[in-house]
Amino acid sequence: MKIRLTRHAEEELDRRGIPRNLLDGVLAEPQQVVPASGGRKAYQSRFDLRDGRIMLLRAIVDDRVDPPVVVTVYRTSKIDKYWSGP
Repeated sequence: MKIRLTRHAEEELDRRGIPRNLLDGVLAEPQQVVPASGGRKAYQSRFDLRDGRIMLLRAIVDDRVDPPVVVTVYRTSKIDKYWSGP
């Protein structure tokens, strides 16, 4: 899927030290796609930091445009807050 990143999303990848290939993997095969604010969607997947901690990577995507646009991206430990279902 062809997806564009906003300048903000690119800056957040760099600032937060999130590898681009990790984002690309979540966008290509998200474990979940859930509604987000403003009619956007959150593409999200859990991942292991290799030190035993599980984190959630969330990419907020506006897919009402062509190509879809990643508005922002972040990782969080608050999986229960964002995860839908079991």
